[in-house]
Amino acid sequence: MDSFAPEQVVAALVIGVLAGIIRGITGFGGAMVMSPPFAMILGAKLTVPVVLLLEGVAAIPMLASTHRLVRWRVIGPISAAAFVAAPLGTFLLITAEPQTLRRIIAATVIVFSLLLLKGWRYAGAHRTTTGVGLGALSGAMAGATSIGGPPVILYLLAGPDPIETTRANLMFFICAVSIAGVGMMALAGVFDASALWIAAALTPGYYGGMLLGARLFRRFDDARFRQLTLLLMLAVSTAILLA
Repeated sequence: MDSFAPEQVVAALVIGVLAGIIRGITGFGGAMVMSPPFAMILGAKLTVPVVLLLEGVAAIPMLASTHRLVRWRVIGPISAAAFVAAPLGTFLLITAEPQTLRRIIAATVIVFSLLLLKGWRYAGAHRTTTGVGLGALSGAMAGATSIGGPPVILYLLAGPDPIETTRANLMFFICAVSIAGVGMMALAGVFDASALWIAAALTPGYYGGMLLGARLFRRFDDARFRQLTLLLMLAVSTAILLA
C-alpha cells in the first residue's frame, strides 16, 4: 500500500468495510461495491485479483455457519461451470485495455443493479442446463472484471427457497467462483505479490464488516437495505462510467 496516497488507502479501507457489511447481509454484493471504486484507486488489473481474494479466501470462514443450508444439487453444477469458464475471463483481463475494463466493471454493476431494483427475476424453473449456462457466464465475468455473481443472483432469487437458503447458496457460489478466478490468474502469471499484500491489508476490515452484516441480517428488513445498497452501487458506478 506504500505506493498509494494516504487518502487512497483510507478510502480503500472504508470501501472494504462497507462491502463486507453488504456481503454479510445479502450473501453477495461485495464485489459489486468494491470493484468500481477500487478500479479507480488501484487500477483494473490489480482490482480483479484483490477483490477475488477478498470474496473467496477472506470469506471462507463465513461458510461455517451457512454450509448446512446450501442446496448442493442446485449450486454444484453452477459452480463447476464457473470453474471451467474462468480461464476465458482471465484471458480477457490480460488482453483488454485497463480503461475499457474499468468501464465494463461499472457498466456491469449499473445493468444488474437496475434489473434488481426493478424486481426483474428469472421466471423459469431451476434446470441444470440453465444453471450451467449462467455459471459459465458468471465464471467468465469473474475472471475478467471480478464481478461474477449477478447472473446467478438473479437466477437464484427467482426460486422458491427461503432467503436463508438463497443467501447460503450465494455465499458458497461467490467463494467458489472467486477462488477459481484467483487460481486461473496464478496459472496465467498475472497474480503478483502486491495483490496479496493489498488483500491482506483489507481483510480485517472486510471480514469484520461481514460479521457485522451477518448480525444485521437477523435484525433489519433485508429488502429495503438491499434497495439502498443497489442505489448506492448505481450512483458510484454511474459516476465512474462518466468520469
